[in-house]
Amino acid sequence: MNDFDFLMGSWHVVNRRRRGDGWDEFPGYATCRPALDGLGNVDEIEFPTLKSRGLTLRLFDVESRQWSIYWASGTTGRLYPPVHGTFRDGRGDFYGDDTHEGRPIRVHFIWSGTTSSSPRWEQKFSYDGGRTWETDWVMELTRDTTQDYAGAAAKTLGRA
Repeated sequence: MNDFDFLMGSWHVVNRRRRGDGWDEFPGYATCRPALDGLGNVDEIEFPTLKSRGLTLRLFDVESRQWSIYWASGTTGRLYPPVHGTFRDGRGDFYGDDTHEGRPIRVHFIWSGTTSSSPRWEQKFSYDGGRTWETDWVMELTRDTTQDYAGAAAKTLGRA
């Protein structure tokens, strides 16, 4: 249940997203807070240069011991299909099915560096059922030290 405690608080985010043969780089700013007494969390991210936002809802299934991660686009209002998975040795791997540009895909989210001050999120797509993967989006996070949301989150969860 505590796997995403590292993410509580506010973050500066460097985004790199694949576009054709190259990569677009753009800034983001995210804030994550606990929900449902620690069974979940919610973060909202703003992409100021894109004039858009998104929201992530993560829920921990106590019975299966797995996380479900849902992404909602602030541009389209669409809630995307979830990915599901777990953490092992500080790395989170989450898989799901979706479509991209009208084609069915397998999606893989990876959380790494979760014990560092600069965690990383990566999204990979597979068009062949998971035999090969292509990185589509990378987020490098750096904690916003001007806010003490992490301390407030710990108090909310009863861990302070």
